[in-house]
Amino acid sequence: MHPQDLVRDHTVYSCVMGSRAFGLATDDSDTDRRGIFLAPTPLFWRFDKPPTHVDGPADEQFSWELERFCELALRANPNVLECLHSPLVEHVTETGRELLSLRGAFLSRQAHDTFARYALGQRKKLDADVRTHGAPRWKHAMHLLRLLMTCRDLLRTGELTIDVGDQREPLLAVKRGELSWPRVESWMNRLAAESEDAAVHTPLPAEPDRERIEDFLFRTRQASALKPVESLKPLQPHADDEVVQRVVRRVGPGQR
Repeated sequence: MHPQDLVRDHTVYSCVMGSRAFGLATDDSDTDRRGIFLAPTPLFWRFDKPPTHVDGPADEQFSWELERFCELALRANPNVLECLHSPLVEHVTETGRELLSLRGAFLSRQAHDTFARYALGQRKKLDADVRTHGAPRWKHAMHLLRLLMTCRDLLRTGELTIDVGDQREPLLAVKRGELSWPRVESWMNRLAAESEDAAVHTPLPAEPDRERIEDFLFRTRQASALKPVESLKPLQPHADDEVVQRVVRRVGPGQR
């Protein structure tokens, strides 16, 4: 099975991300698509395991295998967490809907550290551009401001919202280079300080609910394993598949 076939045939959730999801799209904005596919369980019974992520098949499209996606989300990876909160959902299955219902289980105070580390890395790149060229890449500056706002509001409310709302015009002004770098820099510093303050009183739990996510993943893998092997003809089923299926039927979540 070609990796892109996993995206075509086994996607459980897909959405549009980037400027269009953030409420910052303009006429020349790309359409960035992100998705999650569930690799059929029998693929894991062979030496060559399914990929953890796949580029394509469309331009600007990237997808994660469900387990890898959950791993990254439990670590509060900003790009992954935001994917689950896109207002522009293009495709969702029953498994995808259950994953969406678990969005809150991924959120924790760890988000402060991961968002802040990512923001710091981006800030260093902007500072380097200013030293070298006298100005930053204004589009990148805009997106860093957006990320800092998202982090602050997540810590304040316990909810992740990625649409910038009434901050669209001020942020687009940054993208157009209409604000001076010292002014933008001051804005970034203020947002970072507000995030630090919000982290002290955040309603978010200290850790994500790993047990709920693991239970979801186990049940999803088990259900995939119990599907008739004949439904996976492109996989060229191995004779041992039926033996493993009988074992899986006897094992419940409490027997892992």
